[in-house]
Amino acid sequence: MAVPGPGTVRRWRREAPEGFEFALLGPRQIAQEGFREGKVVETALKTLGEVAKELDAKTAVFVAPPDFTSSRANRSALKDFLKSVRKQFATVVFEPGPAWKPDDADDLAEETNTLSARDPLQQGLSKRNVAYYRLPGPAGHKSRYEDPAIEKLAGIAVAGKTQAATYVFTNVDMFADAKRFKKAMGIPA
Repeated sequence: MAVPGPGTVRRWRREAPEGFEFALLGPRQIAQEGFREGKVVETALKTLGEVAKELDAKTAVFVAPPDFTSSRANRSALKDFLKSVRKQFATVVFEPGPAWKPDDADDLAEETNTLSARDPLQQGLSKRNVAYYRLPGPAGHKSRYEDPAIEKLAGIAVAGKTQAATYVFTNVDMFADAKRFKKAMGIPA
């Protein structure tokens, strides 16, 4: 994903409703570098910081590539990265990828004062009091959730009602799916 131009960023800020909070998706290059220090990661974080400043964004989300395993070296690099970037953002979320056990990712998030994203329909609820759920679509980004899946998600969310949770749809029909989820939860649109 490319970095938006300054005009686009200003327009987003201008058109956002009052009280809207932006969350930024970290540049793919960071994950491709294995979250390890270096010029590529440094430059990507600098650019992300500039966009965050313009949008007053306090949250950054970083998504690991599917082949980013839970090896000792990767865990160490990710831990160092998260601790470092946590100084720049109030909330840092990382999605570890399919090679990680969700509870292991939660443990790393606890250590680094960050949040680990997961798909609650596939991996259940996080054990933490604050959670971040990403919903990529039942068959990937280009798919949409059918009503039974939305109802199931609402049931999962109700079961975790003591948890402060954020649910983010990342599929092509994200807006429509989020509206149906709100309706299933009894939250006014």
